[in-house]
Amino acid sequence: MRKFMKKASTILLAGMLAVTGVVMTGCSSKGNSDQVVIYSNADDEAVEAMKKTLDDNGYKGKYVFQTFGTSELGGKLVAEGKNLEADMITMSTFYVESAQEKNKMFKNLDFDRNLKDESKFEKYESPITAQEGTIILNTEVMKENKLPTPKSIKDLAKPEYKGFISVTDIKSSSTAWLLIQGLVSAYGEDEAEDILTDIYKNAGDHIEDSGSGPIKNVRAGEAAIGFGLRQQAVADKKDGLPIDYVDPTEGNFTLTESVAVLDKDDSKKSDLAMDMAECIIKKGRSELIKNYPVPLYNGETEDKDQKSGNPKEYKEKLTLDLLKKHQELSERAMEKAEGK
Repeated sequence: MRKFMKKASTILLAGMLAVTGVVMTGCSSKGNSDQVVIYSNADDEAVEAMKKTLDDNGYKGKYVFQTFGTSELGGKLVAEGKNLEADMITMSTFYVESAQEKNKMFKNLDFDRNLKDESKFEKYESPITAQEGTIILNTEVMKENKLPTPKSIKDLAKPEYKGFISVTDIKSSSTAWLLIQGLVSAYGEDEAEDILTDIYKNAGDHIEDSGSGPIKNVRAGEAAIGFGLRQQAVADKKDGLPIDYVDPTEGNFTLTESVAVLDKDDSKKSDLAMDMAECIIKKGRSELIKNYPVPLYNGETEDKDQKSGNPKEYKEKLTLDLLKKHQELSERAMEKAEGK
């Protein structure tokens, strides 16, 4: 259970369990043994879309959904392998691939994925969402403080933006990786580290743990400029908020999240998990693409507002090792910004 119970409650519960013969083993005992256990790092919007899809297609009551932060779930995948309690996961694609390389823990998907580009994804995974990074602006705060509109991520290091910037920490949020990919790709590691140092100095206390932290700060007027997910800025602008966005000259880089099925001995549950994965991909994308509008499958389109101005892919394959390398670069920049 998530919280310890008071002593009196514990004694009462123990008595009840003794009478009924029920055994509790903590949060891992949620649901019954026949239910498919799904672990996910997805945002709330994606989780709700997947649940709705499963419930609307006959799977209500047949699964248990549990969400984790990206780093926490990634650590479990790498450390536990096939011993993971989950039967199916949705997770950042680079983590899925790193875990498979180490543990050989996922089954090849047995359904036609109909992907726009089959070469980008392994046979054991299929993407549920793609998320792009961009520069986000509060137009009112920009105007009030007579701030020039930045054109690039590098611009965020300029001294005139000191105290007006909000970004995320790559140690806790993969959204920050989209920013660092842009810097390293455009300027190389050494210059990227210097630029990032000045961005961190400008951000000060607004270096956030959550990927949604910067856009929340920008919405609230606590920051004039943030770096975050493009689709959130587009949605806010459409809703009439004083939000705008700038696709940086370094590029709109993308991270995907994918579904994968654990290769376990329980063939009945494994088959059911595979059916659910197919359901999410074939019937859930119409819901998912509403909030994550990057087309991934044949037949999907995006309107001109959703289409990023400068889409790019990182020069190397995204892996856990590359993430760690960029985390170390960020940590050095953070220490310099703090004067250590």
